[in-house]
Amino acid sequence: MTQENPKPSRSFAGIAGIVAAATLISKVFGLVRQQAIAAAFGVGAAATAYSYAYIIPGFLLILLGGVNGPLHSAIVSVLAKRKHQESAALVETVTTLVGGLLLVVTFAQIFFADAIVDIVGHGLEPATRAIAIQQLRIMAPMALFAGLIGIGFGTLNAANQYWLLSISPLLSSITVVVGIAILTGQLGKDIIKPEYAFIGGMVLAWGTLAGAILQWLVQLIVQWRLGLGTLRLRFNFKSPGVQEVIRIMTPATISSGMMPINVATDLYFASPIPGAAAGFNYANLLVQTPLGIISNIILLPLLPMFAKLSEPENWPDLKLRIRQGLLLTAVTMLPLGALMVALSVPIVQVVYERGAFKQEATQLVSSLLIAYGIGMFAYLGRDVLVRVFYALGDGQTPFRISTFNIFLNAILDWFFVQPFGAPGLVLATVGVNCSSIIMLLWLLDRKLNGLPWREWSVPILGLMAGSIVAGAASFGTLVGCQQLLGTQGLLIQFLQLCVSGFVGILVFAAIVSLMKIPEVNIFVTRMRQRLLKK
Repeated sequence: MTQENPKPSRSFAGIAGIVAAATLISKVFGLVRQQAIAAAFGVGAAATAYSYAYIIPGFLLILLGGVNGPLHSAIVSVLAKRKHQESAALVETVTTLVGGLLLVVTFAQIFFADAIVDIVGHGLEPATRAIAIQQLRIMAPMALFAGLIGIGFGTLNAANQYWLLSISPLLSSITVVVGIAILTGQLGKDIIKPEYAFIGGMVLAWGTLAGAILQWLVQLIVQWRLGLGTLRLRFNFKSPGVQEVIRIMTPATISSGMMPINVATDLYFASPIPGAAAGFNYANLLVQTPLGIISNIILLPLLPMFAKLSEPENWPDLKLRIRQGLLLTAVTMLPLGALMVALSVPIVQVVYERGAFKQEATQLVSSLLIAYGIGMFAYLGRDVLVRVFYALGDGQTPFRISTFNIFLNAILDWFFVQPFGAPGLVLATVGVNCSSIIMLLWLLDRKLNGLPWREWSVPILGLMAGSIVAGAASFGTLVGCQQLLGTQGLLIQFLQLCVSGFVGILVFAAIVSLMKIPEVNIFVTRMRQRLLKK
């Protein structure tokens, strides 16, 4: 059945503009939050403990409660094909089911917090271990709120509500920053002293939990106003719509739930490396800030489109949408990754190097940023393909691939950590994502009766070559600026970063314009028209 939507459907570019603006605001607040953590705690005990304690609550919030997570994807895939009046009952039933299961997960984290921390942080110092255990117990209820937020995101997305989806995550950042500001006002420079590490760790944990609760409350109010479900308990788990959600959600959730296992494996190998766990958090945020914005722009409009084209007679159009998603991923992620590789040191210096964050931390985080930059296209490209399988009602295939990747990740971690250190663990993740893309494409080729491999691969390879050229131009510009202006001073570093980045983007834009990729040209034209109109 087709959903009856009272509002006219927006264009891809129109949705992208809304999502881009809201997500940019949210990600800027996320960056400010991480800057506040870096300045207050550096890579000390409070931040290191938080890195381990946040593994399960954080990934539940990001994956289950995140935009484009499995719950969001499952809800959109089902509601997009149903009438509006059916939504409330379905959403309430799914909420009852998911909420009950995640309550069990919440209590399990509280009771087994010490064992969980010991598993993922086998080399932690006793003081850091104690902080991490208490942080995990405080943040355990985020498991429940993660599920509720994910269901709400899917419900609002299916109802063409994009602004709140993209901007509400800033609430988690605001609460943490406020908590750090209050603590800094009371302790001043003493905040970095070891004896205050426990207090700092508690501020991080309570601030994170408060942000998740606020995020859920805000979207719940909008759901109620739109008539898309309340807190009413429903147990009609055998209804066709709920069963379809379960068929997509269950393997997708388990598959996504394996991500913390991969992260825990990385942290296991990283725990003997001083400051590596906190370094991962800082580098990951620098990647996730632009990646989150771009992934929302691409995935949010495409997921309902994939769902509406899931029938065999619509597969030719579905393939065109998949190509559009992959090419937009390539044209954004490849040059961005190249710039992160070329400009890793000044990026980290400008964003983090102040307060407790010293030159040694810059060297560690910049090396990790290089490794993350190499794999940015693989990260988002995999997500595009996984959403195609969700839209086709197939959550089993991504689940099987994720299961295989747990073992592959552990093997690659073991091989790469010795020669490359902490960056080797990121390179292992890049290898896992690349293998996922290959397997997903091969299986999608069989599922959709063939894919136009040449039409997809040639422009992507061209964009890859153009990104390498742009990265080289950016790095050459940076070296030239450093010889002229030196490397000291935040203003000089920021100026060099802007100039070098601009040169790289200009070179890549010139190359893309010569390639004349239809999807890219149409998207850019529509975005330009929308901006000029505003």
